[in-house]
Amino acid sequence: MDRSPTRRVRRFAGMLTTALVAAATLAGCGSEEAPPAPTVPGAAPVEAAAFPVTIDHKYGSTEIKAEPKRIVTVGLTDQDALLAVGVVPVATSEFVGEFPGAIGPWASAKLNGAPLPEVMKGTADPQFEKIASLRPDLILGLYSGLTQEHYDKLAQIAPTVAQPKEFKDYGVPWQESTRRITKAVGRAADGEKVISDVEAKLSQVKQEHPEFAGKSALMATTYQGYFIYGSEDPRSRVLSSLGFVLPPNLDQVIGDKFGANISPERTDLLNVDVLSWIVAGVAEGQATLSKDTLYSGMRVAQEKREVLIDEASPYGAGISFVSPLSVPWVVERLVPQLTAAVDGDPATEVKPVTS
Repeated sequence: MDRSPTRRVRRFAGMLTTALVAAATLAGCGSEEAPPAPTVPGAAPVEAAAFPVTIDHKYGSTEIKAEPKRIVTVGLTDQDALLAVGVVPVATSEFVGEFPGAIGPWASAKLNGAPLPEVMKGTADPQFEKIASLRPDLILGLYSGLTQEHYDKLAQIAPTVAQPKEFKDYGVPWQESTRRITKAVGRAADGEKVISDVEAKLSQVKQEHPEFAGKSALMATTYQGYFIYGSEDPRSRVLSSLGFVLPPNLDQVIGDKFGANISPERTDLLNVDVLSWIVAGVAEGQATLSKDTLYSGMRVAQEKREVLIDEASPYGAGISFVSPLSVPWVVERLVPQLTAAVDGDPATEVKPVTS
């Protein structure tokens, strides 16, 4: 299941021969010096005594002996944590939005004139040969579903940090990915400042909107019927961070995945105080839901407690791209919609967001 609502089928798979080629490519030019990486003007220096540093992950631990200069992100949102502390990766992986450099509008200002990273596009697999040719000294895959096989091959190219073992694949909270990524590049204190600033923003929103506290909420999409996101999915965590609560038996239905399709017998999960739908166009999504006699008879539909989010818009991309840079940007757009939907008054318009 792809983390992107539009394609939804992206599971990393092994590439046996390309891994060997990648390793050989790297070894063959080991004596050559890699070209300089992009830098952000005015970026803070690395903290004293930051290296060597060891980062734990699903497949063990990785030691980073010195400040990495050329970083490749195979984690689909990992670049934002780097940008937040003034580090630009040499390459990123395509996720949502098809933005230049895979840098969303919430993060582009952080480049501060630095060159865009190269984007690895159109693949369901780590591009081992391409990654090796970029001569990275660090590979980051925290927001990912890397397998043991993928990790082993990437680690032949450069020190690699995979997803944390404490969470489901694609389930790492943005706080934890930010913490580990910024520690890996010698800017742990800067990373903690980024985290605390965003959390302060979220706390302020909760104080300003006491009507959110304790209200039930869910994030879903109309992919192949009803697809709902579990408590460990970053999208769901945004709702929780604003004071909402998720259905209590949500994860029992989903199992060990970030989300799952539900049968008509479990549509009771949709009948919450606020339901956020990620749809292929607001008008199209509304038409689809209106034609569903089972759903349209529920209180959530009759009282118009719905927020419809166009997945093709920058806002729709930001909803799925949960990072320390995207969260404040998304919250500014999402909160007015949630406020209108949670009151349960069908006359209250939930205005769509298109940018």
